[in-house]
Amino acid sequence: MREIAFIKQNKEKWLEFEQAIFGKAKKNPDEMANLYIHLVNDLSYAQTYYPKSKTVVYLNYLASKIYQKIYKTKRQETNRLVSFFTTEVPLLVYEYRRYLLYAFLLFFLSVGIGVVSASHDETYVRLIMGDEYVNMTLQNIKEGNPVAVYKSGSNWGSFIGITMNNLFVGAKCYTNGVFGGIGTFIALFQNSLMLGAFQYFFYQQGVFWQSVQGIWIHGAMEIFGIVIESAAGFILGASLLFPRTFSRKNAFKIGFKNSLKIFLSTVPFTISAGFLEGFITRYSIIMPNWVNISIILSTLSLISFYYLAYPFLVNKKINTQKTVS
Repeated sequence: MREIAFIKQNKEKWLEFEQAIFGKAKKNPDEMANLYIHLVNDLSYAQTYYPKSKTVVYLNYLASKIYQKIYKTKRQETNRLVSFFTTEVPLLVYEYRRYLLYAFLLFFLSVGIGVVSASHDETYVRLIMGDEYVNMTLQNIKEGNPVAVYKSGSNWGSFIGITMNNLFVGAKCYTNGVFGGIGTFIALFQNSLMLGAFQYFFYQQGVFWQSVQGIWIHGAMEIFGIVIESAAGFILGASLLFPRTFSRKNAFKIGFKNSLKIFLSTVPFTISAGFLEGFITRYSIIMPNWVNISIILSTLSLISFYYLAYPFLVNKKINTQKTVS
């Protein structure tokens, strides 16, 4: 059967599925289960005969949503917050994994541009960071503490101020996605340029390792979090630009709801990064190297596992449950 004929034959049935998913049609659990069986059959057929079609993407989305509705009561028996972080967010990250890829590609490319620009133009770092900040950093380097800026203020004051600023930066990266993702692109590009240029500046001054000790204790989660928040912004923008088979309004609702959940999942990491910057980073120079390295690797491993590996494990587990049921 040609794909167009397949779509025409099942269009009304799929619209009924949509009505059930978005609550516009009341269905009891047995009816939902029956819909799910029919939908899985259609999905299997589409995967076999039209594997690269948007129809497969559409049916897979409907199937996952109906599956979630069927097991909604079961999920609510567990702690809602725990379920949010252990199941809901990982499944969304897996579903939108290509947007994480786009965000990381932009991040690494922009950092590279920042490094190359700083290496070829001595005034570039001042242009990006400002004369006052560069002069202060140079003075700190002369005094033997390149990252002394992290010692300013009290522990609690620094923690609160830094965390609020990081939350604002992350929210800006995310909400700017409403402009078709262009605002998010610019925000991530600028932040990544600054990081690349600043790290090269420390390398130029011969204090690269000291800067790594000072910046990446908190930066591993903070910077990684900004990339994830930017990915959420790209999801938001894509929901407006590419509604697929949904109306633009419904596509935006779905994109906003899902991207917001991914964005909110970064908040604990942002707060943790603020805590590390306010209470731990200021002692990076006097801490043993193995302590610095342990903190950096453990924080980077934790957030990397949660966003890059754990979603695949959860998706595999859910698919296994679907097959068994």
